[in-house]
Amino acid sequence: MSNAPKVEIVTQKRIACDGGGGALGHPKVWMDMAQDTEVTCKYCDRVFRLDPNAKVHGH
Repeated sequence: MSNAPKVEIVTQKRIACDGGGGALGHPKVWMDMAQDTEVTCKYCDRVFRLDPNAKVHGH
């Protein structure tokens, strides 16, 4: 089994993560990529990567 973090492709630069495990998850945290194209959750290490074809408004 791999210990690599789960990578989720997203279409927005501001995302929320709750661990995805319901009661077994973690508190919901909001993250903003700012000028980057990915961000990592500080609780579960899940990586959120911006879809290169996403139409991002305001950036």
